[in-house]
Amino acid sequence: MDLTRRNTFGMKVSCACYVEYDSLEDLFSLDLDGLPQPVFHMGAGSNLLFTRDWPGTVLHSCIKFLRPMGLEEDEVLVEVGAGAVFDSFVEWACSRGLWGAENLSLIPGEVGAAAVQNIGAYGVEAGDIIVRVNCFDRETREMVTFENADCRYGYRSSFFKEEGKGRYIITSVLFRLSRKYSPKLEYGGIRAALGGRQPMLPDDVRRAVSEIRRAKLPDPSETGSAGSFFKNPVISREHFERIEAEAGPDVRVPHFDTPEGVKVPAAWMIERCGLKGAQLGGAAVYDKQPLVIVNLTGQAAPEEVLALEQRIIAAVKERFGVELHPEVEHI
Repeated sequence: MDLTRRNTFGMKVSCACYVEYDSLEDLFSLDLDGLPQPVFHMGAGSNLLFTRDWPGTVLHSCIKFLRPMGLEEDEVLVEVGAGAVFDSFVEWACSRGLWGAENLSLIPGEVGAAAVQNIGAYGVEAGDIIVRVNCFDRETREMVTFENADCRYGYRSSFFKEEGKGRYIITSVLFRLSRKYSPKLEYGGIRAALGGRQPMLPDDVRRAVSEIRRAKLPDPSETGSAGSFFKNPVISREHFERIEAEAGPDVRVPHFDTPEGVKVPAAWMIERCGLKGAQLGGAAVYDKQPLVIVNLTGQAAPEEVLALEQRIIAAVKERFGVELHPEVEHI
């Protein structure tokens, strides 16, 4: 089965078997052990880099329901099927005046993968609004529920990416939204995009975030990519001060203070290394946002993306003494 159109990077890879299901009954009926092995479950393929053909089975959920609870209350719970497009859920929430998800607008991918990856943008992460995650346990063949604390959410990490990787198939996610006015405007130029106006509705923030993302990030339907390729590193205060001193008094080093240390944008370091727009074969560092690697020609091979990734990591390590780690999952 050709997977070229099922991963947003556009890697020309295939799998031995591809299976979609659209209900819990269909999922329970699958003989997972009888399928070509290994079995890998994926969402929309928006945060993946296939490094070669997959020798076994790729599973994909088409469970796409959306069930709101307490729509007239200040706090609204919404259960969403894992196969639903995440941005469609955000659009639905904003159109009904519900706060909480608006900063996550326009992030590609599906709801189940969002809960695995703990997607985030502009000061908000999926884990901030997730109440619980419902899963199919491949070992016991039973449904299990993970409350938010059980998911162990961190920066682009979760229990499902670590200890539970491969065992649990997310079937739906319960989100908590609010009617109470609660915009988060401190990150990523949202205030500037609003033109100094105070947002009245979640949709005001959604439009601002969407404007920023469209200006900085490629449209996967036009240029293959997996979005932000690297995590933003968190370093010690002493390390940050050394970088500041080396940059000189006329250079402002962008950064955010966190409980763990100082977060420095990987994009700034990549650009300072002169790699913005750098090309290797069909792969390139995106010329509008160096945190993104793109399939510039549409014909990039996985080996070219991997080689460019290593070139970036080596350059940043040599100049800043910082080890970058990919946010994109390598398959």
